[in-house]
Amino acid sequence: MGTFAGSFAASHGPIIVRDWDKLPASLQERLTRDFREVGRRIAEAKADVLVVISPDHWVNFFLNNLPTVCIGVGAENDGPPEPFMAAFPYRTLPGDPDFAQHLMRSALDHGFDPSASYRLTLDHGFCIPLWLSALAALPRIVPVIINALQEPMPTIERSLQLGRMIAAAVESYPSDVRVAVLGTGGLSHSIGEPTMGDVDEHFDRVALDALRGHDDGQVAATISDALTTAGNGSHEVRCWVVAHGAAGQANFDLIDYLPCPEVYIGCAFGSWQPPSIS
Repeated sequence: MGTFAGSFAASHGPIIVRDWDKLPASLQERLTRDFREVGRRIAEAKADVLVVISPDHWVNFFLNNLPTVCIGVGAENDGPPEPFMAAFPYRTLPGDPDFAQHLMRSALDHGFDPSASYRLTLDHGFCIPLWLSALAALPRIVPVIINALQEPMPTIERSLQLGRMIAAAVESYPSDVRVAVLGTGGLSHSIGEPTMGDVDEHFDRVALDALRGHDDGQVAATISDALTTAGNGSHEVRCWVVAHGAAGQANFDLIDYLPCPEVYIGCAFGSWQPPSIS
């Protein structure tokens, strides 16, 4: 049977890579340390499969075809197409079609109706954390796209349930495989709004504090309420919420948080890794 190896989360943002050489040295050092700490924890979890939760930034889908959730079930997926990601070290990323198909069946059994893709293009949202975390070798990647760009989006409560479903799928998987979850996105930022470039530190701290709780209703209500006044990019917190849901009763450990207007994002890093990894 499968073993849940932990949940992890990290921010992403194009400017982190695109304008890296323009960032202050102290910020480069701190972001490098934070991403690599996430990578160290993922490596310590000894995950064979990493389920990565991210929005799609109009690479695979657009307004004429916008699934709420899409699971990548293929044997491999393509690396990022953005020019600023040209140095990403993998042209393709290995998948795990057996576990991915099991996850798809589990989703249907649990009342979810995700779409499926046999080959996705994984953009900066997926690949910046995988790259900057400096993993010696990638686990097999099962990408899960969640709509955090355009209404209607899944509720925070439904995002928690999606995480619970992923954990149940791991537990019911018949093979001896270690599976971890990485939620990537946000935290607060605005895209194409008058507040673009601003960081909503209040929202970030409210959301991060909520993730320390274990009452799904309270977590959902707190984050949902805070989202009403946060920037449009802040909806990517759903990816963190999925990771939180998958972690069950594991405690959230905040690695670091820095309001970072230089990259337009409230950057945060954390994990819900179980206390004992065998």
